[in-house]
Amino acid sequence: MREHLLFLKVSSFVVKVFAWGFLCLGALSALLFLSGRLSREHLSVYAIGIVMYIFLFFFLYLVAKIADLLVKIINEIKKE
Repeated sequence: MREHLLFLKVSSFVVKVFAWGFLCLGALSALLFLSGRLSREHLSVYAIGIVMYIFLFFFLYLVAKIADLLVKIINEIKKE
């Protein structure tokens, strides 16, 4: 298990970066949506897109936190 620690740490960081990126895209989409700069024809599609960005943020952040938790568990097992 110890050989996977570096992979877990790096993948957790990368997934957190992507999660924050999706949150920024969602915030940008929400600003464009609220400012009225998007076409009025497909407002429901934009709203669904914003919800998906927020969902992806929480999902990816949860995956990264689980990877962080695995690293902590492996380190605790290693100490004993």
